[in-house]
Amino acid sequence: MLVAFSVSPTGGESDGVAAAVAEAVRVVRESGLPNETNAMFTLIEGEWDEVMAVVKRATEVVQATAPRVGLVLKADIRPGYTGQLRAKVERVERHLAEGASGE
Repeated sequence: MLVAFSVSPTGGESDGVAAAVAEAVRVVRESGLPNETNAMFTLIEGEWDEVMAVVKRATEVVQATAPRVGLVLKADIRPGYTGQLRAKVERVERHLAEGASGE
């Protein structure tokens, strides 16, 4: 399963969220599960229970810094498939490369 999630504090005294988000990302990276972070989301791959446990811990570390937390989560649940964090992107890149060579 792949999960893309974004967690951030809201309602605090500061508009800056980077420090709290960094702590959430640290939880993900320390989990040992395949992951990547971009400007909008952190993606994580693994089995349902292990991925959701990491999302929960990441949310809890943000919650420790703010009176309110926003969480956005999107999941691709496809039993029997692993390595999709990279494979999905590679398939798209192949199609793009084929389109470029066919012009």
